Amino acid sequence: MEELKKYYFDLPDSLIAQKPAHPRDHARLLVYSLNDCSITDTYFHELPKYLPLESTLVLNNSKVEHCRWLFDDGKTEIFVLEKTDSHTVRAMVRPGRKFSIDSRVKLTAWLQASVLAIDEGGVRTLRMNVGHDDPRLKIYEHVPLPPYIKQDKSLANDYQTVYAKPVGSLAAPTAGLHFTNKLLSRISTNHNVTEITLHVGLGTFAKLTKEQFKIGKLHEEYYSISEQTAAVLNKARHLTAVGTTTVRTLESAADSKGIFNPMTSYTDIFIQPGYRFKVINSLITNFHLPSTSLLMLTASFIADKLEMTENQAVTELQSIYAHAIANKYRFYSFGDAMIIV
Repeated sequence: MEELKKYYFDLPDSLIAQKPAHPRDHARLLVYSLNDCSITDTYFHELPKYLPLESTLVLNNSKVEHCRWLFDDGKTEIFVLEKTDSHTVRAMVRPGRKFSIDSRVKLTAWLQASVLAIDEGGVRTLRMNVGHDDPRLKIYEHVPLPPYIKQDKSLANDYQTVYAKPVGSLAAPTAGLHFTNKLLSRISTNHNVTEITLHVGLGTFAKLTKEQFKIGKLHEEYYSISEQTAAVLNKARHLTAVGTTTVRTLESAADSKGIFNPMTSYTDIFIQPGYRFKVINSLITNFHLPSTSLLMLTASFIADKLEMTENQAVTELQSIYAHAIANKYRFYSFGDAMIIV
């Protein structure tokens, strides 16, 4: 797609992180200064040095569901998108031919799925013969690691933030994976730390479409802001968003004057260069896949803060990414991080 060509870059496979840093906060951190466009290479546990003193840190506390069901034959998979009642789910399936309309698929000696409907995108509505909270299902349930990471059940805890609470995401809000409880404790001595919830949808992995550019909207995602969080946000003089999901929540929830009210809603905001950020002052984010809405959001932030055109901001972001690649930063979900501050 023509709109995305400028957001493409080549990445050696060796830089796609397959496992996280241990400890979490020993991931590397690229610091990009909005004051002079300089780059500093450091480590995530040094983050407190780079947070402005008046900044409030905002985290997305959504927890990843164990929504990828893998069965013993090694070929059959159900990826649960939504639980519509105690026995019924909407899901992507593999292999598709096995889950034809009105079929009854035997998954284990005790578990069967009846295919009630198939939508235009191939998503099945499945009715199980047991409730999806049946404890026997636990051994088949996995966190849905991204397609570029080899499925490994031992990584389940690594793919959750240490502060994850309400279950609902189909992918991790990965910028938050670098925090340890000890690091958060250090930060909280000088900064307010607060949490929002945005349940990450599968659209985070989907390719952008011409229709999305046409209407200027992305996939919908549920978010909520508590009364306590709204109060903290409204008193804040400077906001540092941890991750693009936090950005989408705060920019969607703030009114035209930058005021927050407690709320539960859905956002389909598509942040592109030219967008004027209402409330975000600094951004912590991972290194993203090329030609994605996440990369566009990052470029948009640079464009807004440095009063650049889209082409200028993309050139600057490509330069930052070239530095990261040359210095062997690790990319994507389990990779390293950057802060734009």
